[in-house]
Amino acid sequence: MATPNYGYEKRQKELAKRKKKEEKLKQKAERKTGDGVELTPNEAAEQAASAGGEAPAEPEAS
Repeated sequence: MATPNYGYEKRQKELAKRKKKEEKLKQKAERKTGDGVELTPNEAAEQAASAGGEAPAEPEAS
């Protein structure tokens, strides 16, 4: 029976972590510059509801 290649598994795990971290940094940079604003489905629904003429959740202070 073949033995597990723990080194390979560890390397793949590290690569996945690095990729996820880079994606997070990229998204953070995009949010900071205002480019590529992507909304989750919940956020998009909330914006659509508030733009649809419904009253805002919080009253505006004047």
